[in-house]
Amino acid sequence: MKMPRWGTLGAGLASAVAGITAMVPGALADQPHPLQIGLQDAATPVMERLNSFHNLLLVVITLITIFVLGLLVYVMWRFNAKRNPTPSRTSHNTLIEVVWTVVPVIILLFIAVPSFSLLYYMNRSEDPEMTLIVHGYQWYWGYEFPDQQIPEFESRMVPDAELQEGDLRLLSVTEPLVLPVDTDIQILIRAEDVLHSWAVPSFGIKTDAVPMRMNETWARIEQEGVYYGMCSELCGEGHGFMPIEIHAVSREAFDDWVMEQVAGLDLEEPPHLLTRSYEDAVNQNQVAEAE
Repeated sequence: MKMPRWGTLGAGLASAVAGITAMVPGALADQPHPLQIGLQDAATPVMERLNSFHNLLLVVITLITIFVLGLLVYVMWRFNAKRNPTPSRTSHNTLIEVVWTVVPVIILLFIAVPSFSLLYYMNRSEDPEMTLIVHGYQWYWGYEFPDQQIPEFESRMVPDAELQEGDLRLLSVTEPLVLPVDTDIQILIRAEDVLHSWAVPSFGIKTDAVPMRMNETWARIEQEGVYYGMCSELCGEGHGFMPIEIHAVSREAFDDWVMEQVAGLDLEEPPHLLTRSYEDAVNQNQVAEAE
């Protein structure tokens, strides 16, 4: 396959992303907010389950804290020097020792069941519809769509001096990643130099990028919009400047974006589209150009 020049590909990506974003009025744009409490809103089934598990653990730890606090208050009231001038000399109580050993084990087992279930669920998609390959570099990301025949392109943070209206400092990138909603996406992640970590809070994804190793995760985005993430592994002096910007669009809009990216490329095989065949997409484009 003939590889395009980086400048041409970058210009095409920027133009396509701008057009696609304009077609999604009122879409969700999830990002950190000042004085935010709690996790970001869930955009995938994985994050929904992570939220549920977080809430379960919050209930468990709250009950344990209240119980321990109650014991401390009771002990301070019942066994202070004034109420209990002659302390007991009992050194062992078999029942109490058995209880304080068995009860924590039961609590851990209660937590382990949903924990392992969630780990298996978030590990990989059983039948993905498309694949995204993420490459971690010092200090930017590279994205590749093998099924769509889109070669790797670079996504770098927008410098402060080049920020435009609507851009977010330290979060906006030069070439945002475009992904379809309602699609099981297999995400393969690796590093090309040092350890990185591809993390998108709204997706419930935080997967390490390791040199010479391909790690796997998945996502099914349920709502169109713009989502942000960041490298979450200390990877050097540029670690804080590796943002992730994802534009989630409809499956039809994603196919349109794919057709724009492969236009003019010498393809060995047609790109995989989600809503129509490649031949139908080419015919539609030819009709549109003729009109």
